[in-house]
Amino acid sequence: MSKLFSSPGRRRCLQGTAVGVVVLGLLLWWLLPLGERPPSGTITFSTGTLRGVYQEYGERLRTAFSKDMPDLKVRLLTSDGSQENVTRVATGKADFTIAAADAVETYELEGRPGAERLRGVARLYDDYVQLVVARNSRINSVADLRGKRVAVGPPESGVRLIAERVLAASGIDPHKDIRPMAEGIDTGPDRLRQGAIDAFFWSGGLPTDGLKQLAAKFPYRFVPIDSDLVAKLHAQGGATRYYRATNMPESAYPSIQNGSTVPTIAVSNVLMTRADVDPRLTEWVTRTVIKSRDGIGAHVHSAQLVDLRTAIYTDPLVLHEGARRYYRSVKP
Repeated sequence: MSKLFSSPGRRRCLQGTAVGVVVLGLLLWWLLPLGERPPSGTITFSTGTLRGVYQEYGERLRTAFSKDMPDLKVRLLTSDGSQENVTRVATGKADFTIAAADAVETYELEGRPGAERLRGVARLYDDYVQLVVARNSRINSVADLRGKRVAVGPPESGVRLIAERVLAASGIDPHKDIRPMAEGIDTGPDRLRQGAIDAFFWSGGLPTDGLKQLAAKFPYRFVPIDSDLVAKLHAQGGATRYYRATNMPESAYPSIQNGSTVPTIAVSNVLMTRADVDPRLTEWVTRTVIKSRDGIGAHVHSAQLVDLRTAIYTDPLVLHEGARRYYRSVKP
């Protein structure tokens, strides 16, 4: 028996097993702190409109939280979008949310209630501005929207914020030169299909379910938002510095784009909370957001873009202490 245990093959096998146990242990430590009981209680997460990316992402995050923190109850609230989300977290009506960076900075610049308490958890993915019209529409530029019925998003949405700025950069008064409609991604696609509006703005991750569903039953196209508009947007000052010129990839909506990219504008999204939220809870939340990327990304394409290397850049917000602890723990 002693010869069996002393053989080189047996020793190599045991060494390999030991290495495997160590690697597994390190992996488990990264994913889930050993010996630490998961947080419990109830949190409120403000999402977005139905058929939008925020809402679906929030629902799938809740499922991921339930696996890592089974005693944590997550209450989801639908909302108009970024502007309402920021207000809810800042005023204590929600504990976590997702919002576009321009909406966060606008709230801070206006000195609104609780702005100083806002903290970042993770940079997630970019929103793309998508200006949608019927395929046979004569609208070929933002300037062509003058006099038209245009859905600019609900009052407290990030869509409304960016749509009004884009219109102004094109020389259009969003309150006088168009017929503004408060439609969002939940109602805008059907209103366009019915001929009740001429165009609608949407700002969201790619692809968005509301537009994927519309593509299956109605021929539409995207109006390009050319890069020269970005310089005019930046000239407005303030939070417009977060807008950057980009192209919507041809893979976003293949049946609509027919292999072509679309010039447009992008802005980053931030997962955020408040300074007074428990650091231990926030550390666990941050870990789950990073760990669940691939699982959620299989259903919400935008989630695939969540990256540990860029997640810490939550500008204009400083990192919450709990999020900072997590990123330090996984730093090489």
